[in-house]
Amino acid sequence: MWRKDWRDHIWSAIDQPWDLIIIGGGITGAGVLRQAVAARLKTLLVEANDFASGTSSRSSKLIHGGFRYLRNKQINVTKESVREREWMLREAPNLVTPLRFLLPNFERYHFPSWKLGLGVMIYDLLAPKWNHCKCSPARLLEACPFLNAEGLIGGFQYYDAVMDDARLLLRILREAVQSGGAALSYTRAERLLRTGDGQVCGALLKDGLSPDGRTAEAKAKVVVNASGAWSDEVRNQLGQPARLRRLRGSHLVFSRARLPVNQALTLFHPRDGRAMFVIPWEGATIVGTTDIDHDPALDRKYLEPFASEGEIGYMMEALLLLFPNLGLSDKDIVSSFSGLRPVIHTGAASPSKESRAHALWEEDGLITITGGKYTTFRVMSRQTMDRVLARLDKPQTVTRERIFDPLPDLSSFSLEPSRLAYLAGRHGNETAGLLTAAKQGELEPIEQLPNVWAELRWAAREEGVEHLDDLLLRRVRLGLVLPRGARDVLGRIRSIVQHELGWSDERWQREEAAYLQTWQTYYSPKPG
Repeated sequence: MWRKDWRDHIWSAIDQPWDLIIIGGGITGAGVLRQAVAARLKTLLVEANDFASGTSSRSSKLIHGGFRYLRNKQINVTKESVREREWMLREAPNLVTPLRFLLPNFERYHFPSWKLGLGVMIYDLLAPKWNHCKCSPARLLEACPFLNAEGLIGGFQYYDAVMDDARLLLRILREAVQSGGAALSYTRAERLLRTGDGQVCGALLKDGLSPDGRTAEAKAKVVVNASGAWSDEVRNQLGQPARLRRLRGSHLVFSRARLPVNQALTLFHPRDGRAMFVIPWEGATIVGTTDIDHDPALDRKYLEPFASEGEIGYMMEALLLLFPNLGLSDKDIVSSFSGLRPVIHTGAASPSKESRAHALWEEDGLITITGGKYTTFRVMSRQTMDRVLARLDKPQTVTRERIFDPLPDLSSFSLEPSRLAYLAGRHGNETAGLLTAAKQGELEPIEQLPNVWAELRWAAREEGVEHLDDLLLRRVRLGLVLPRGARDVLGRIRSIVQHELGWSDERWQREEAAYLQTWQTYYSPKPG
């Protein structure tokens, strides 16, 4: 679908009149595109970098209500989120999957067990469902033998869901394009276009990959700003004041061998009582997250956010208390990653106290949708489309109820069922094409991971890979879950994808060097 000439094909017709232009290729923008195509709107989405390269590939990998938000009395946000979680579990099987959580309680927490139990019960009732239980210390230690037994007074079990954030976004985006939408990565909206009376009517677009820096004016009846943590930068062109508080959330990745969890755990940090998670994910284990104000000065020096030394120490402090017998140290960290959350600034003293509710603004004809969380993207995109359709004087009943296409029948393929289900969830109706394109040995797993080598070939051929970090950090997440950024398997990766990408040996060497520098600076155990 996104083969070698796909960008030129879209650029050749970019100056046609559009019904809708969406600025931002994160999960919210992808959701709006999906809804817009269902409403039969001629729609173009543009993303300044790679799809999902901002916040939407750097989340905690959870589709969840946010159990910790109950402590801040964010009942409406939690209710909305858990109901969206239940919808995604039904609509996106094998892509969004149930995840059991253990919530141990320790004497040092100073939390009455009845209060934690009440929180778990309310969490379920908001869904509504009933899928939690109380756990004795013995049961917790049976489920997680290396859990700290000192002061353990019991706990609870409940369920949320886990996903691959970049793959979920890419599936929505590609299904929207298959249905008639247009999407361009590495295309920056340099400047908003305005009518004589000051209303936004399009954008001046610049191709970030063109040698001559080609530009074009794209006109649209409606423009949506879905640029997440960077929404204020777009709004600033209209002279609007900043309304976001950009918060950084960082995570650590460990091998499953060093941090062998088969279920997730919720813990409270010994220093400040903040809730954190330990999550099994893609053959590895993720620990997170932090919640701190992001210094704007870092954006002037660095291209991407990264986990600071203080954040890494903060997360390690919690791990050492929870799992003292594992002997974990900084040397066990496989990688780290960090993302910026677009949180509406309410003036709360602590970042963790800010609401995760979303906001929808219309300013000089520009519709901005921001705030919220990954889990609520469908709600955000539907509300945005209601506003778009009202502007276009179209009925609001045409917005799409189903976001994900049904999974295909893959019974003719002999791959083991669990791996087939994994691939189907991530690639949807393209899974058969991926399997058919595989060369000999490419349906074998990549080391201890659930991935197969054929995913690399398919991504290089069909999924709009423009740089090596697109492939290894977002299409197939090897840069996060394999040691040293997957440096040890780059030779085999090259043998699979170089021809598909059409890169010369010189181009490959440049891309490899640039990727390894990016990984070291922003994703390594010691970034920065």
